[in-house]
Amino acid sequence: MGSTISIDLHGMTVSEAKSELLKCLKSCPPSVSELEVIHGCHRGQEILKMVRNFSHPRVQRKILGLNNGATIFVLKGTLK
Repeated sequence: MGSTISIDLHGMTVSEAKSELLKCLKSCPPSVSELEVIHGCHRGQEILKMVRNFSHPRVQRKILGLNNGATIFVLKGTLK
């Protein structure tokens, strides 16, 4: 089982948040199996919506937990 890392997108614009998310996924080692994306939910819904609709070849599925301010990305192994 791999490890989990977190990325906090608070205070960013949607464009900045998407760029940071892409950068994180690109540099994320294959040993990481989950990415906790902290996007918040009380200061607007735009980043939350972007994260929940986000698509990337490394993201296998998303887990929407009890904390509405975070989404877990379950990651695939190394991209070929």
